[in-house]
Amino acid sequence: MIVDANAYLGPFAFRRLRPNTAPTLLQLMDVKRIDRAIVSSASAIAYRNVQAANEELAAEVTPHRDRLVPFAVLNPFYSGWEDDLKICHEDFGMRGLRLYPKWHNYQLADPCCLELVHAATERGWIVSIPARVEDHRQRSWLVDVPDVPLDELATLIKACPRARFLLLNGLNYASMQLGRKDNGLPANYLIELSRLTALLNNELGQLMANLGPERLVFGSGMPFSYPDPALLKLEVLAAPEEAKAKIRGQNIARWLVA
Repeated sequence: MIVDANAYLGPFAFRRLRPNTAPTLLQLMDVKRIDRAIVSSASAIAYRNVQAANEELAAEVTPHRDRLVPFAVLNPFYSGWEDDLKICHEDFGMRGLRLYPKWHNYQLADPCCLELVHAATERGWIVSIPARVEDHRQRSWLVDVPDVPLDELATLIKACPRARFLLLNGLNYASMQLGRKDNGLPANYLIELSRLTALLNNELGQLMANLGPERLVFGSGMPFSYPDPALLKLEVLAAPEEAKAKIRGQNIARWLVA
């Protein structure tokens, strides 16, 4: 079983994404033998009112809920997010939250963000945070959005020990607190592998040794990225098949049913 913890649907403001519809994404998943995917709206990254994008996502995934797991994008600085959270959970049946603090112009340590994380946690949601959206070399000249610093993620994780965090599109965890053994942080976060290395400095191997394979999950970044590099990383990873199976899907599947 392969579960992609990092996928998207819908158009993006600054370049064409393909495949970006549920049917076409599922076709690619079938080719690559990916069973399920967590999806959020790519449109919501640049929308002022992100709830409009959540509505689009909910309609798109409705016929495919057996394979596509929708996560809501919410902006804690936008008035009415409490109502949007309720609708996304109770009406749309979404299973988690995706935050873009740098794109939506707030800090993870802001009280409004902490309030949103706590509210999502009370509803049993997973809180996912991409460190970046796309490679700097692909960005539009109109925007210059920095990556989310890993130390800010660590501070949020420590402040919200009851939450469950899914860290996406990150790099260099092994050199920071998040990736160190006995790091003083609660074990309430999973790290997705799409930007990690399985050769060269082998950050995947380092994180397995420091945190254990139970703390890593597969993700591709589709359709911002092709799924093949992420799949290849698991193939070449020097690890027992039991550990690879946990990373491919067992770890995140256990969170999705919790």
